[in-house]
Formats: sequence, structure tokens, C-alpha cells
Amino acid sequence: MEFEYARYQSGAITQLPFGGPAEPPATVTTTVPREYVHKAALAEVLLTGWHRDAQDSFTITAQWPRAHSFYRSQNGLHDPLLFAETVRQIFPLLSHAAYTVPFGHHLIWEYFRYAIAPGAAALQARLRPAEVTLYVNCHDVVQRRGKLGALSLHVEARRDGVWLGSAQTRFSSHAPAIYRRLRADYADVDTALAAAVPVPLPVSPKLVGHELRENVVLAATTSPHRWQLRVDTDHPVLFDHPVDHVPGALMLEAARQAAHVVAGPARAMAAAMDTKFTRFAELDAPCWVEAEPEQGTGRVRVAIHQEGQELFTARVSTTPLPARRPLPGPAVTHSPIHPGLHPAVQPAVPA
Repeated sequence: MEFEYARYQSGAITQLPFGGPAEPPATVTTTVPREYVHKAALAEVLLTGWHRDAQDSFTITAQWPRAHSFYRSQNGLHDPLLFAETVRQIFPLLSHAAYTVPFGHHLIWEYFRYAIAPGAAALQARLRPAEVTLYVNCHDVVQRRGKLGALSLHVEARRDGVWLGSAQTRFSSHAPAIYRRLRADYADVDTALAAAVPVPLPVSPKLVGHELRENVVLAATTSPHRWQLRVDTDHPVLFDHPVDHVPGALMLEAARQAAHVVAGPARAMAAAMDTKFTRFAELDAPCWVEAEPEQGTGRVRVAIHQEGQELFTARVSTTPLPARRPLPGPAVTHSPIHPGLHPAVQPAVPA
């Protein structure tokens, strides 16, 4: 076939045995370069494109897979933290592509909050991947010597025109030399990873709304609402690439899992989260996660400490997962059986 195609291209034959080259579709969708969202694995890149609408306003597109290895759909609904990860990928993308931050600069989270519509049709996991459009406004932009120093984002997300959720976040940007001074002895990634504490055994996955032990980030202690943070530096999603500290996404997941335990045994989703990052969480000492319900608010307050210092706080609003809905689509019917043929040799259904 390859030989015949080469002859067709050179004009030696007028037609391929199975037809000519296929016409490309009107539009071709791809992901943004993985380097722009600080991911090593192409499979973890969620953003598919971006467009500048005004000086500090952007439209960004994303695609959510039907099934993600970590941010799993439950009861037919996408995981809200898949939305959180989508927003997290926006700020490195805009930093490099729109605000000319050089690669190698370090982006540090200050705060992050989101809210989603837990029962909205936009959150449903359907037969096809979800195409999400995010409208981003940047504000409180800080420039230092002509370089981006800090930036706040407000994000509104829609799917098929239906509101899906919103998020607000702020981060700062630091040149490598400044980051090394800020981190001192912790700046070397290899040294930090080599000093990581052993990973303790997880609590039951069912307690935290997961199916797999390796996706549990909490380890039991003698207190019912206190856990040791499981920092598995080999986790393929939470540690997609080597870093010198506990990633922010791992802290968000710890807050979600802790709130899930406090909320009770029924399956629930983290419909909203309001978080603040105050200190780096280092790899060479255990981190402790504590959670308690806020009376009269329906929220759970989560805090992460290390060596007596508070590193991270979150207020998580949970809501029960609705009953699973059937996936939309045509009814499934059996293929007709042709008389005279054994079932093993029936004609295949067209692809």
C-alpha cells in the first residue's frame, strides 16, 4: 500500500487501489503544547486552543475525556477537580503564550477557588468527550522590570452554551535565580525527591470516593479527622513531572478526600472549594491533614500542617451525588441474525 501511494503521488498511476488520500476535515483539533501547561504526559493536557479577545481577556477551549485515570467520573458526572485542573493549566499557558514569561520560570499559587453546578447538564459525562469553553479575564497584573510578576484570573466555563462553573485564582511568577534564593536548600529537585518521607498505607478508597488504593492521598492516624498526607512521588498524575515540593493539585485532592470522609459514607462531590496556599509543603517531613465541619454552613474546613506550620487551608462544600443517569444516545439493538449462518460468522456491524 505504501508503494502504491508513492506511485500515486509521483503520477505513475492515476488511482490508488482503495481510493486517493482522504480530504482533511474542515477543522482539526489538537492540544496545546504540553510545555505550555507544565505537563510531561500528552495524555494529561486538557487545553486545546486559545484566543485573545482583548488585552487581558481570552477564550480558551478544553476537552475532558470520558474516563480519566485519576479524575474519574462518578454517577455519570465529571469530577469537579477535573475543572480545577483545567483552570490550573490556564495560567502557565497564558503566562508563556500571552504574557511572554520565559520557560523555566516558576509559577506559585496564592489562592484558588471554584464553584460548579453539581446537577447541571454541562457536567454530565456523555458518550463523547466534553468540549468546554472557558472565558478568562485577567486583572491585578503586576509587572517587574518588564516581566510578569503576578496575575489574577477570573474564569467562567460553559459547555454547549450551558454554564458549568467559575473559578478565581492568583499566582506569582519567579525567575530561576529568584526561585533558588526563595527555596534555598530545597531548590534542587533531585535532592528533594531523594529525601522524601516513606509513603504510609492508605485509608480505604471507599472512604474518600475513589476505587484504587494508589489514588488515596490520606493515611489513618489515631484521630478520626486527622490524617497523614500520602506524598507518592511516583504517582503518574499528581507527580506528572519531578518537583521539589508537594504540588498544589495534591493539596486540593487532600482537601476533597478529607471533606468526603467528614461528609459521611454516601457518595458526594466537592461542588465548591475556597483555598489558600501560605507555605511550601516540603517532601522531607510528614504533612498532617485535619478536617472539621463548619456548623450551620454545610462546609468542611480543611487545614494542612507541617512541623507546626500551617501550609494550606480550604473550605469545601459537598453535595450528594445524584442518582446515575443513563447516557444519552440511540437505543442499543441486537444485530439481525441472517438465516443459514452460524452466529460466529454473522456479518460485522459497520464501524
